[in-house]
Amino acid sequence: MRYTDMADELFGSGQEAGGDGGVRLASVRRGGVTVTRVEVARDGLARPRGRYVTLETPSLHLLDERDVSLIETAAAELAALLPPAGPVLVLGVGNRRVTADALGPRTVQHVLVTMGHALPVQGIRPVAAVAPGVSQAAGISLQALAAALVEAVRPTALLCVDSLCTAEPERLGRTIQLSDTGLAPAQPRSGRHLDAAGLGLPVVAAGIPTLMEAAEGRDLVVAPRALDSVIAHGAALLGAAINRALQPRLTVNQLCWLASQ
Repeated sequence: MRYTDMADELFGSGQEAGGDGGVRLASVRRGGVTVTRVEVARDGLARPRGRYVTLETPSLHLLDERDVSLIETAAAELAALLPPAGPVLVLGVGNRRVTADALGPRTVQHVLVTMGHALPVQGIRPVAAVAPGVSQAAGISLQALAAALVEAVRPTALLCVDSLCTAEPERLGRTIQLSDTGLAPAQPRSGRHLDAAGLGLPVVAAGIPTLMEAAEGRDLVVAPRALDSVIAHGAALLGAAINRALQPRLTVNQLCWLASQ
């Protein structure tokens, strides 16, 4: 099987759940979005223990960047994975110069940053957002950068956004995955592992599959045909969902306006 970061692909058939189970999976339909929740209840399975939520939509590049129905659905699922209060640090993981890997940095551009800003609204949650770039360029590992940022910001949770890998071509650019397990890429050589054990606080992850291993070999990858639009629309939608999850007192339209200022 090709590498995949998508929990519902691994556990949907029940083949990877292990002899005595340990995985619960349920799907519901909300408007035009299929929401699948996977709970991995024990260690030693194909994905780390924790909760995973997948939102399957029409292709993201065809959606309005302010699709309120999708934003509200994603925000509600994301809010359930985050602490209910306290500062949050949003980390846009990836290389902004490589389109398929630019989801994290592009999403950060849409996040409403409230730390250090005086906003004319009461009850705003403190939020900081950073795109640290790739460790090869900085000469510092992602883990070290994240730890330094956590030490400086002192958030109650770290929210990481990154491009994901899928094993199913029809899911490229049309699926959002959220999880409370941190970043745990399927590729064994990936250096993008961030979790609560290493950082000492809850680490929530959000992403969209933009890559898939080609059948011809593991050194080749394929991406959705409309990749530029998938990244642009996906980043805007994820950013809006993050804002709505963190600032529930404000509407989607209010948050989009504030984030654009």
